[in-house]
Amino acid sequence: MNIKEDKYSKFALIREMLQTSEIIRSFNPGVSEKFVKAIRSKKGLFLTGEGSSRIFPAKRAIYATMKYGFKTPVITEGCTQAMEYDLKDLAVFAASNSGQTKEVIRMVLDLKKKNHDAIFGLTANKNTKLEEHANVTHVLSCGKEDAVAATKSVFEQGLFYDSLLRNLHGVKMTGLGELADKVQQVLTAPIDSEITATIRNAGLVYFAGRDNGVAGELALKTNEITRKKSDFLEGTFALHGIEEIMNKNEVLIWMDPFEADQDKFYECLVKGAGISIIAVSTKKTIFPTIIIPDGGEYSEYVQLAAGWNILVETGVALGINLDKPQRARKVGNEYVPE
Repeated sequence: MNIKEDKYSKFALIREMLQTSEIIRSFNPGVSEKFVKAIRSKKGLFLTGEGSSRIFPAKRAIYATMKYGFKTPVITEGCTQAMEYDLKDLAVFAASNSGQTKEVIRMVLDLKKKNHDAIFGLTANKNTKLEEHANVTHVLSCGKEDAVAATKSVFEQGLFYDSLLRNLHGVKMTGLGELADKVQQVLTAPIDSEITATIRNAGLVYFAGRDNGVAGELALKTNEITRKKSDFLEGTFALHGIEEIMNKNEVLIWMDPFEADQDKFYECLVKGAGISIIAVSTKKTIFPTIIIPDGGEYSEYVQLAAGWNILVETGVALGINLDKPQRARKVGNEYVPE
């Protein structure tokens, strides 16, 4: 995407995506320090929310916890199902960009009735229902988003949880300037027109990859940005039965492919089912590949930004108004007091 061209600059969605690198560069890891003492008094951390406020931020936090051996257990679930759980021994972080999401507020109110003493909020807006009812709420610095699809707020939510985990475990958060540069690089990188055409002409777009929030979030953004049906196939799920119903009118975008499974994906999905596979990787694969820089400990952010770029190029090629979906709303299910 190129902000200097009118076909991109006219969309709030793209303008907000391109603000992300500066949000990363200016992020202060100290903003989460005030929550550390309360979280340490509990047995673990429960991250909840709906849609984009949970998929990438919470899943990436769990992935980082497991990968780097952090000792504080991190769990996630949607708010309504979580109301069936016993959360008294967990610190709860409820994320809602609007601060008005019905499922989030309903769960927070339910916890308060149970005298839960560690309910925290994460939102992009001030003076909201979430801030009113949570014990303490952090308001993101990214500001209000005009586009329906959440973008810059998703990154800052991820960074907040990232800093929280590090502050809990005494690990410094460094290298944000370099991450900002890499995110800007992949957001503005040209996408091969043949790759865009493959996605544009597909009836269904699958995403495959680790359950770290990247592919799952991109599957949701595919609906909002390209108006195409999509699905997230976790890990190697694509090799375990779904190939039976795949067809040549579909495409799979594989984020950071497992090297050991590439031959099998080619055999079963490309040769067997006839679908197209596009890889997003730091190195060449056996599939058409979008090469991205290695983000190191922040790889997931770089991958997500690369996915945004692919989807924007597809949406623009389809002539879609990226800011005005027909049915999706900025607040998916807004809280209304009874």
